[in-house]
Amino acid sequence: MKQKIFIVIVIILIISVGLFCFFTKNNYKTVKFGNTSIKSAEDIKEYILNLTSYEAEIEVEVHSNKNQNQYKMKQNYQAPNLAVQEVIEPVALEGIKTTYDGTNLRIENTKLNLSKLYENYPYVAENHLWLSSFIECYKKDENAILKEKNEIIMQAKASAQDDKNGIIQTLYIDKNTLKPTKLTIEDRNQKMLVYILYKEITINSSR
Repeated sequence: MKQKIFIVIVIILIISVGLFCFFTKNNYKTVKFGNTSIKSAEDIKEYILNLTSYEAEIEVEVHSNKNQNQYKMKQNYQAPNLAVQEVIEPVALEGIKTTYDGTNLRIENTKLNLSKLYENYPYVAENHLWLSSFIECYKKDENAILKEKNEIIMQAKASAQDDKNGIIQTLYIDKNTLKPTKLTIEDRNQKMLVYILYKEITINSSR
């Protein structure tokens, strides 16, 4: 019975998040980051687009017509497609962990010591909670935008060929640390669907 309840909760979480989770100006100031010399907004964009792995603790708000749900999660991504995500809050979902390796999806409840494996599962490809998903979307969108204000702003349509139902994703990046600070997902009428705040994040890039 506990296992059935666990699977139902996980499926509800995946569905609810999945439904809502589916600017170029150069400035030649030099930003030092490790051994890398970043000279422009364009360079910072390339740094993000060449991400190879990241670890993050995020706060997520998922908006619907009737309510707003909040989650705290940990994410670990390694290119090309290893993605591990664990729920920290709410308490009812604490310890639920999903691991996807590009082929198989494993769902675990670390508190109840329950686990379920789904083989050949087409899952993470368009899960917009992931920074890697935003990057793929940005690369595919020929009209993607890059701007520089107080932060570097990268924006792309999740459905570049669908003007009617296109979802707009906007990533904000700190110019000094080169770390993403937040990711917003809005519909074409600028109604907020998902708001992701990066509380902690560590990035590795091939750039």
